[in-house]
Amino acid sequence: MADRAVVLGGVTKRYSGGWTLGPIDLDVARGETLALLGPSGCGKSTILRLLAGLVRADRGRLHVDGVELTPGTVPRLRLRMGYVVQEGGLFPHLTAAGNVALVARDQGWDAARIAGRIRELTALVRLENGLVEQYPAQLSGGQRQRVALMRALVLDPDVLLLDEPLGALDPMIRVRLQDELGGLFRDLKKTVLLVTHDLAEAAALADDLVLLKDGRIVQRGSWSDLVERPADAFVREFVAAQSREART
Repeated sequence: MADRAVVLGGVTKRYSGGWTLGPIDLDVARGETLALLGPSGCGKSTILRLLAGLVRADRGRLHVDGVELTPGTVPRLRLRMGYVVQEGGLFPHLTAAGNVALVARDQGWDAARIAGRIRELTALVRLENGLVEQYPAQLSGGQRQRVALMRALVLDPDVLLLDEPLGALDPMIRVRLQDELGGLFRDLKKTVLLVTHDLAEAAALADDLVLLKDGRIVQRGSWSDLVERPADAFVREFVAAQSREART
């Protein structure tokens, strides 16, 4: 387990409508970017929520950097994970800088240290000068996503959890940010779990792809594995549907 940043063993999660996830076994190597794919309700976002400690598994164990995720370890492990929710989740009453500074301030960082870190992150995510003093409503969708990523990175976490981070953007901005994020992940050498419904986006950003259906892993591999060597009819249908969508 030493070279695994994230490990799920026999994990299940049940909601009122039935089993949402599992049982599932999944591991992510240190520095790897793994994309979780699949239709709505397949359990991919639940995996991120479980790792972030927002919900608890009914069965099984989860480990982050060799530490088991339990009610006692969740607060400590959360500081080693950055989480970007769908559409960014920025607080509208705070400026971009205020959103980024929240967790650092809670950890007792002084104003000078926070300001220095914000300058570093502004350059890292290529946010235009001056925009950190704007409120979320004054920013474009792409700019809000950059701020959300800054907030996730502020404590320099080991693991990044990204839930459809580009899903609400228009296609041109989305493609540009895909290129930038791919380079950023490689430069930072973080462990990244990325949820997306878009096969092309997963291929652009991730080292490895996991396709889920009804809370189970159907196939894991590269983009070419899924496209050229589908494990079953569902994988073929998923790839075909993505191809049709890309042509429209």
